[in-house]
Amino acid sequence: MSNLKNKSDTIDSLGTLVRLRSSEVDRLQADLARQEAVRARYQTNVARLTALAEGSGPSAQPAAKLSPALAVNVGNYKQAVFALADSHRTDLHLHEANMAVSQRNLAQAWTRRELLGKVLAQHEAAHGRELDRAQRKREDEIATQSWLAQQ
Repeated sequence: MSNLKNKSDTIDSLGTLVRLRSSEVDRLQADLARQEAVRARYQTNVARLTALAEGSGPSAQPAAKLSPALAVNVGNYKQAVFALADSHRTDLHLHEANMAVSQRNLAQAWTRRELLGKVLAQHEAAHGRELDRAQRKREDEIATQSWLAQQ
């Protein structure tokens, strides 16, 4: 019976580990979802800044005649907007690199959880077989005693 108790304790411990790994996977999935939202915002900002820079000034309206001072001002504005868009692109690339690390961590955590789940299932199946064997043995002993009592 002590062996059955040890197996039951092992199964309980494995179940706790599987639940912990599942909560870790859930946490990493939520973190990755937040990172995905930030990435989408970066992409939207870069697209808007690029469109803003391309849509302003003489290059967007080649027929417009601007004074030299206004042309310099528009050029400086476009340069600043393109620089800001480039800065956002750089931040986006760094963020995507961090996301790749997070995705790798999530995949590893998921794998650990799945492996523990399989180990738990194997232990539960072995424990179930052991309980069935013990039950059959008790039933056989009772049947034998009953048969002997009738003889």
